[in-house]
Amino acid sequence: MRWEQPVRFAALSDLGLRRQNNEDAATVRISSDGDAYRRRGHLFVVADGMGGHAVGELASRIATESLPLTYLKSRQSNVGEALREAITAANNSIHEKGQANRDFARMGTTCTALVLADHGAFIGHVGDSRCYRIRRGRIDQLTFDHSLQWELIRRGGMNPEDVFLQEPRNVITRSLGPEPTVEVDIEGPFAVLPGDAYVLCSDGLPNHVADSEIGAIAGNLPPAEASRLLVHLANARGGTDNVTAIVVNVGPLPAEFAGRPLEDPTEPPSIWLLILAWVIAAVFLIGVVLGVTGRYVEGVVTAALSVIALATVLFLLWQRWYRRPREKTLHGDETVHWRPYRTAAAALTDDFLKMLSRIEADLRRAADEEGWPVKQSRYEHQSAAARQALANGRRVEALDAVGKAIDTLMRGMTRLRRPEADPLPDLCPDPTPHPTPHPTS
Repeated sequence: MRWEQPVRFAALSDLGLRRQNNEDAATVRISSDGDAYRRRGHLFVVADGMGGHAVGELASRIATESLPLTYLKSRQSNVGEALREAITAANNSIHEKGQANRDFARMGTTCTALVLADHGAFIGHVGDSRCYRIRRGRIDQLTFDHSLQWELIRRGGMNPEDVFLQEPRNVITRSLGPEPTVEVDIEGPFAVLPGDAYVLCSDGLPNHVADSEIGAIAGNLPPAEASRLLVHLANARGGTDNVTAIVVNVGPLPAEFAGRPLEDPTEPPSIWLLILAWVIAAVFLIGVVLGVTGRYVEGVVTAALSVIALATVLFLLWQRWYRRPREKTLHGDETVHWRPYRTAAAALTDDFLKMLSRIEADLRRAADEEGWPVKQSRYEHQSAAARQALANGRRVEALDAVGKAIDTLMRGMTRLRRPEADPLPDLCPDPTPHPTPHPTS
């Protein structure tokens, strides 16, 4: 990814409907200039604290405050190693705080950090907060959940569906803070292509919103609208936990770079593969020539070395590509479990839009029954626009409009149930008395 590519993002963290305090935290650090970007890239972090009461809040706040400082000051030239160093330092800070105060003992937090840099996307990860990538109608989970369920799947011998039915989902096996040391997963680099979208989230989101739904929303809406709808959808389905989402969209290449091929940092340069192939072939030919000229021992040894070299190269290639999560052709919106990362279709379908419309209708009934202070003119305009767009097959417009209608209703609920909460900024102004209808396509 190049510095010249625009990046749009939005971060939203919500208490949910069942919790008394928000133990989630998020932070974003966007490089201010090209030099800073080429050194460290853009950084996005989500943390989900644990420990009860204010302890979890403190742990996640320490993580999101200390990690960027350590990462940006790191002397490591490799982005992945700088990220590992920063997450390890955050673990040290949280652990020391927990040891210094009995009330904070065993406090911890998950942590997932994404860096978009010159050499691709890097992810540092501990716990069960997630990082997704949406690309070309598919959503890929790029992180491994450090949870009991996922560890059982990785060990093999159990069907993923059985594990998710039989084992509790909230038991995590790794977090920052409880122990003096922690194992940090570093994923990447992954190629970053124009149009890619990334979602970092606490487990409060995937507990209520399917991978395919996350992909359909984040892949078709701007970050502010996408993050808002994702949080509202989790709350509309129960809101049993805090929910945090960062949505990042990667913009197009500038015109001066448009004609240049994009490099995939996960693929070795083709020129080196070609040179290596020629070298192995030359060594093998030398062995054949030595054998033909009567130097059998030298010929056999040389030819054998070339064969061993070829076998080594093939093994390394197998290690690098075959054991990575493979792309699969998906039919429908089911999630596919694969060694153990996941991928799902992220298509924006009529069925998904109709489901959102049903949620909107349910929220409207609740608003009428409980007297939510909803801005009626705004809501009616958005709801009518969603129905018209859906009837005319304009799915993205329908998604945008129904998302804004749900936002208007949920804001009314928040004003009634949580008047102390900070109001969210408006996604759109109030409609004019006689709005101009959208032309049909």
